[in-house]
Amino acid sequence: MSKNVIKGMCIGFFIILLSIAAMYLGLAFYYGNSFSYGTWINGIYCTGKSIHEVNDELKKQCSYTGLTIIDSDGKSYAIPAKDVSLSFDFEESLSLYLEKQNPYLWIENLIGGPLGGKNFKPVADYDEAAYEKILNSFSFFQGKTTDERRVEILKGDKGYYLLDERTHALNEEKAKEQIKSAFENFEDVLDLEASGCYENLPLTGEMEDKITLWQKLASYQDCGIVYCFGEERYPIDGGVVCDFLELDEDGNFVFDEQGQLCTDEEKVYAFVEQLADKYDTVGAVRRFHATRGEVVEVEGGIYGNQLDKEAEKEYLLSAFLAHRKEEHEPAYLQKALKQGQDDIGDTYIEVDMTNQMMYYYEKGELKIETPVVTGNTGLRRGTPTGTNYVYNKQRNRVLRGEDYASPVKYWIPVKGAIGIHDASWRNKYGGEIYKTNGSHGCINTPLDEVSKLYEMVEIGTPCVMFY
Repeated sequence: MSKNVIKGMCIGFFIILLSIAAMYLGLAFYYGNSFSYGTWINGIYCTGKSIHEVNDELKKQCSYTGLTIIDSDGKSYAIPAKDVSLSFDFEESLSLYLEKQNPYLWIENLIGGPLGGKNFKPVADYDEAAYEKILNSFSFFQGKTTDERRVEILKGDKGYYLLDERTHALNEEKAKEQIKSAFENFEDVLDLEASGCYENLPLTGEMEDKITLWQKLASYQDCGIVYCFGEERYPIDGGVVCDFLELDEDGNFVFDEQGQLCTDEEKVYAFVEQLADKYDTVGAVRRFHATRGEVVEVEGGIYGNQLDKEAEKEYLLSAFLAHRKEEHEPAYLQKALKQGQDDIGDTYIEVDMTNQMMYYYEKGELKIETPVVTGNTGLRRGTPTGTNYVYNKQRNRVLRGEDYASPVKYWIPVKGAIGIHDASWRNKYGGEIYKTNGSHGCINTPLDEVSKLYEMVEIGTPCVMFY
């Protein structure tokens, strides 16, 4: 190869190098006041763009709905971004990066392309007053100092309970710092428990004594007896047994020789009396939804439930002291067809004496609807009101009184000598016959209807009678 060729090649190579250098320096100079060639930030190509242009593009791809905070009880609290007017801004980060960026080293930007680019987090800007208002509304912030956090035994609807503000107490200052950091870093969820925001505070000797007493109270109130009144359940829980405790004249708990809490037997008996007041229904006032469309009050009668209070006093005291856990159906002196406060149920006889109508419902379905004639109110023999029941059924009986002897084919007594029966001497029923030509107190019923009732109704079925 001749010298001229070699010389030519060297000159050509030098010219190429010079061209590349000129191009490199030209690009560095051209993008000197903006982001240099090959700059990628958060997946956006930024070459030749100003800080404001890049900032606008980066903000468009930002999305944050707010922070959800979970306390140790698993309850959730939210700081919605829209409620504090949250906005995003990258200008500070972009300005610092642009200042540090050397336009003459733009070749570094080509290493890795967009995957090797920079990733910046935006700066959060929000209404701090609105943020504080939401934060301070959260129930887990009590605003108490360490010295103000107490240990107390209190009494509520469920019995005695321990208010312990020192065990597993929320460090409010730390919690607020963690929440602020999570919100400003656009985290979706912050678990205060997992973030170490709860701690145990030291206890005084008096506080330790209260905790020991509370443990005895908790054990005392752990009662598993459940009274069964038909379908109704009445648990003998802490809210009940807390009132069984024996107290001294100053209202302090009384302990036995073993240091255990004492039970006041008279208080147990008093509770059984209250239970009977609630569930005894014989002669009680009942609110009854009449077929005529209104609710009537029906008082008196012989139907209903009546607890055997003496048997129940003995049972409850014994079962409670033995810590038995069981469902218990109480003993009754009188037991209705159904137990519970609604002891009539959906199968019953209804006698509307104002409208002189009788109805029989079986499992909620109307089976019989008939006019009747009840007691003569003009002679003060009006049929008595009350909730009674069918206590017998007889065929072909003679009903006798001081001035009558009436043979009937069907006899359905519901209260003493008051019953439902046919009346062959009548050819009309209903209307206002009862006011002047009524019965001696019984419910006179057409033969066809009373015969159907006799076959269908069972002994024990309630009979609601009212005007």
